[in-house]
Amino acid sequence: MRIAVGPVQFRIGSDWAEPVAALARLYAGYSQDDVRPADATVRLFAARPWRRWLRPSVHIGGDFVVPDALPLPLSMGLLAAEMGMNLQVALGWRRHMLLHASAVAKDGRALIMSGESGSGKSTLAALLGESDWRLMGDEFTLIDPTGGEAFAFPRAVSLKNEAIAEVAARVDPARLGPLLAATPKGDIRHLIPRADAIAAMHEPARPALLLFPRFGGEVAVEPMGEGEAFVRLTEASTNYVALGEAGFAALTRLVRETPAFGISYPDSAAGLALVEQLWAEAAL
Repeated sequence: MRIAVGPVQFRIGSDWAEPVAALARLYAGYSQDDVRPADATVRLFAARPWRRWLRPSVHIGGDFVVPDALPLPLSMGLLAAEMGMNLQVALGWRRHMLLHASAVAKDGRALIMSGESGSGKSTLAALLGESDWRLMGDEFTLIDPTGGEAFAFPRAVSLKNEAIAEVAARVDPARLGPLLAATPKGDIRHLIPRADAIAAMHEPARPALLLFPRFGGEVAVEPMGEGEAFVRLTEASTNYVALGEAGFAALTRLVRETPAFGISYPDSAAGLALVEQLWAEAAL
């Protein structure tokens, strides 16, 4: 099957029908152009022929592979497909600077949130995307090396553990994928972005605010200097080194032109309030 997410055209194949069927349901509202050449190829395969039927074991392949990656059981085939899509972009995309960051947009301007797994950036982006913000993505934010605009990569949002119930209480159940229990990252359930976010996924936005969230602890806001923001974002980029001078210029522009803050918050309500507060102040 083929799926277009933002500027990336995927071609996805599998030795089993189940992962592709689950993926097709999640991405039914996305463009599926069978003529346009693929930018990235994902392949789910059995390392041995009998592994297709006897204790099925799903390996992730494609244009790029991680040789030592452990396979997943077929019950987690959807997770393997999603991981494969992210892997191909992380290792092979060169048209934009990639930031491992979630992003939302409002009035043509983008809020970019970067942090380690568990920082809450995906949950905040998902919740904001259910209000008056446009979800741009929860996994990657793409920065144009020439103009500095942020481009969307609105794949299905990977909700984890406690975030699943919190978001599920606010959305139509039809927009949620199956529960994948006890994965290597805990319980996972995917959220299909709103139709308007999918329709607008080719519309860029100008970065207006950089946040580095940290879930847990008292509410706190800490202004972040250009140097620290630069270092953190180089660590969050999968292709900064590969882009060379263009990556350096793009990242330098981003941190010089975009105010940055580290934020701590004890729960989603406090986090959302901080985001709205800082966004309003950035607009002044």
